[in-house]
Amino acid sequence: MAVGPLAHRGGGVIARVPDRVLVVKATGRGSYARTTPDRHGFPRLRRSRAKQHFGYVTGDLVIAVVPQGRWTGRWTGRVSVRARGQHSLSTAAGRLNVSHVHLRLLQRGDGYDYTVRPEPLFQRPEK
Repeated sequence: MAVGPLAHRGGGVIARVPDRVLVVKATGRGSYARTTPDRHGFPRLRRSRAKQHFGYVTGDLVIAVVPQGRWTGRWTGRVSVRARGQHSLSTAAGRLNVSHVHLRLLQRGDGYDYTVRPEPLFQRPEK
């Protein structure tokens, strides 16, 4: 079974191979746990009942423009929210902490991570 346009004159041969492929990875939407257990399994502390803080949810794709400090610059990545507003941003360069005032939403977190990778050139097998 083939996906895409076929060269019908050539007997159903794939006419074109895509140069990029969308890669989707399931990341989830967080856990429902309301307590943090200690090493023996007993509740150690209570977690916040809210999953959304300052308008952001863990997994949102955001852009951060940090004007000054250690992480000065423009960063794009997935955010992990914190109740105090100092969110953790996961980028290709690593993780950094950034205030919610420097963030701008690009895409709501839907439980998946989307990336694009190049497709290797298709080599027709020799007969």
